[in-house]
Amino acid sequence: MTKEKGRWSKLDLDSGVEDATLLILEWLGEQGVGASIRVDAERMREGRPAWTFSASGGPLSVGMRADGASAAECMGRALLRLREAGLVVPF
Repeated sequence: MTKEKGRWSKLDLDSGVEDATLLILEWLGEQGVGASIRVDAERMREGRPAWTFSASGGPLSVGMRADGASAAECMGRALLRLREAGLVVPF
């Protein structure tokens, strides 16, 4: 949830964020943040959100995680969570 208005932020699934994922991961690494994205085949078979982004370290005071049904949804949620944590990714 966004802190300012107490409601969920909207994801832009047409932003092409999945195309920039490797650039985002590289940029995070340059900031001292360890980050990864993965897909879980078991969760996919069960119809649950199968994609997970996780990050910790650097300027993040605590680790974070974001899940989604697609790579785009997962990364969109991850970028929102990173922004809420004060780390604005320039992509």
